[in-house]
Amino acid sequence: MAERKIMNAPTTVYEKIGGQQAIERVVDDFYNRVLADDTVNQFFAHTDMQKQRRHQTAFISYALGGSDRYTGRSMEKAHEGLHLQPEHFDAIVKNLSDALAANGVSSDDINTVLDRIATLKEAVLYK
Repeated sequence: MAERKIMNAPTTVYEKIGGQQAIERVVDDFYNRVLADDTVNQFFAHTDMQKQRRHQTAFISYALGGSDRYTGRSMEKAHEGLHLQPEHFDAIVKNLSDALAANGVSSDDINTVLDRIATLKEAVLYK
């Protein structure tokens, strides 16, 4: 009898959506959308976008289970002085959702991602 290899099913959203390369594509798409969005693009006017993309890729990878540690600043520190309002947060969430969908992420996985992002709302608003 031939031996069969059993493939392990992905266990994290990070793995389910395709790992590092998929996250990098989503982040690039996300920032293209953000920079075209007049609701939030002013917050990135003086930002090194190459550095920002690397940072966001690391953060999203961590948030979706691709890494067991994150070494960036806290959400509060990263958004300090921006005075973000709910409409800014909502625009970021919409741009992320659209980028995920455009890159083939399932509705269930998008909802999982957005649920995790929602937990950050209080940490970034009104700082």
